[in-house]
Amino acid sequence: MSHLYDSWDLKYKSPFGAVRKGRICDFSIRLPKEVKPDFAPCMVIYRPGFKERFMHLHIVGEEDDCFVWSAGYIPKYTGVHYYYFAYAVCGQRFYIKKTAGHIGNLNDGDLFQLTVYAEDYKTPNFLKGGIMYQIFPDRFYKSGKPHENVPTDRVLRDDWNGTPFYQPDQNGHVWNNDYFGGDLAGIQEKLPYLADLGVTCIYLNPIFEAHENHRYNTANYRKVDPLLGTNEDFKTLCTEAKKFGISIILDGVFSHTGADSVYFNKFGRYETLGAYQSKDSPYYSWYTFWGDHHEYEAWWGIDTLPNVQENNPEYTKYICGTDGVLEYWLSMGAAGFRLDVADELPDEFLYHLNQCVKKYSPEKIIIGEVWEDASNKEAYGIKRSYLLGRQLDSVMNYPFKEAIINYIKGMSLRDFQTAIMTILENYPKDTVDVLMNFVSTHDVERAINRFGGESCQDKPKEWMAERYLNDWEYHRGKSMLEAAMALMFFLPGVPSIYYGDEAGMQGYKDPFNRRCYPWGNEDQDLIAFTKELGRIRKAYKVFRNGLLQFLPSQDDVVAFTRYLESAGEAVQIYINRSQHDQHVHFQPFQDFTFDKVEHGTLEDQTIKLTPFNYAVVICRKNRHS
Repeated sequence: MSHLYDSWDLKYKSPFGAVRKGRICDFSIRLPKEVKPDFAPCMVIYRPGFKERFMHLHIVGEEDDCFVWSAGYIPKYTGVHYYYFAYAVCGQRFYIKKTAGHIGNLNDGDLFQLTVYAEDYKTPNFLKGGIMYQIFPDRFYKSGKPHENVPTDRVLRDDWNGTPFYQPDQNGHVWNNDYFGGDLAGIQEKLPYLADLGVTCIYLNPIFEAHENHRYNTANYRKVDPLLGTNEDFKTLCTEAKKFGISIILDGVFSHTGADSVYFNKFGRYETLGAYQSKDSPYYSWYTFWGDHHEYEAWWGIDTLPNVQENNPEYTKYICGTDGVLEYWLSMGAAGFRLDVADELPDEFLYHLNQCVKKYSPEKIIIGEVWEDASNKEAYGIKRSYLLGRQLDSVMNYPFKEAIINYIKGMSLRDFQTAIMTILENYPKDTVDVLMNFVSTHDVERAINRFGGESCQDKPKEWMAERYLNDWEYHRGKSMLEAAMALMFFLPGVPSIYYGDEAGMQGYKDPFNRRCYPWGNEDQDLIAFTKELGRIRKAYKVFRNGLLQFLPSQDDVVAFTRYLESAGEAVQIYINRSQHDQHVHFQPFQDFTFDKVEHGTLEDQTIKLTPFNYAVVICRKNRHS
């Protein structure tokens, strides 16, 4: 017997996944022939806050043991819709709802989701098929170039391989005021290395002037931090990077500023009249004050990070207006912005931000920091509209990160497939093609530690500070990291390498995941492994915008095809997550035929995989099919 309904199967729902407003989507259920409905089954679909719509299905076909009931739906409104199917037999109602992520189940289960996005929604092309590299600027490379006007209250470190300061002062405050001196000129010097790695886009953690080394406490949105260089240095970096085919994305921190800033000026560093100093400040209306004026709303209660009112007209104009902050950095060469804590930015502000960036150029990208499924995320009591066509192009893909790491560590293949397919089903295809995929970032422990070492959960920073993997742990962590990186490179989206992951850098949580890149002490085997992944990715169009279909396999081997009918190309990927050799029967995908083995071993129709290794088999369209 066929499934009652399967939202991942084109025989039941076409097209797969999210749909454009105004485009027809066909739905079909299969009921056993012995089921005699009292009246035609119906599909019940609605948007939260609006009434249900009932659509009757009609018999359109007959199979061995069932009738096929179908209806077409043309969505008129963008938004997340929910649906299920209903019918009655002898007066008793039955419902077809979701179980196992996509299979229709009788009566019990959840509602299916249908994301409807704007008919003209398109994402920038420059990132598709590319490779991103994330850099924490202070810790990547120090050019040695002298810098002027560096504040004298900073601790300038001369021990490149030292441990970042993490101990609080007598008042319990961690100042994050030690700097190792990485700069924009240093990044420019290493462009050949990045290009050789296959990188096509650099994402920089904040570079604007700020008085902590992470620079998420912006002091001046229109000025590069003096220890990193000058605005002209940034412009030069973008110009030189372009020669290597590399674009530069900036980190935009627009939910709060620093208390020590041109705008707030709590400590009187600047000559401007700051909001903390006087109600007469031109920036006063940006912030929320209480009581005697010196109490104010701060990001997560951290008093060095006063929140801004993003929808304050003056603030919105300053960031998103003509000749505003966004336009300025785009004009200097930025390819777009990654938005810090995007779920804390209100819809109205995101609309203005999108209008500004896209007016400058539709090819400029907006990536949001959202840790959950961004299609159905709720924040501040409303369902967010990130991916409906007027806000974000992409998000940081934390759901893939968790799925990849958990699968390599033992998650069932079925649960892994469900996690991946749920995101692919819920996100617009244009978003999927530019998703920022990663296994490490500046906000989480490095993947090699998560794979090879003890868990840092509930451990104090003193435990994390000088804790390194021993040789056995490192070998295990590295092997598992390689399998995870293969997944990251070949799944839909764009792989993002957190600086140093490719060199074997270790580190538990902030600030130990932000150590300095180990120039001269890199793991060259891991770098070569990363280069090979990049070479394969760049060689085939399917990694730009191809579809994905999982192949039958056992738990310890994940197998899938990336394919593109228009290119006549299918690439089959096999990844062994175990410490044992694995053998998998090879069969060409659909009506494609075997072309060659790009990586790995294929003998007698058997894929042979050594521990934590991968195979890539290329198939071509059968011209006689």
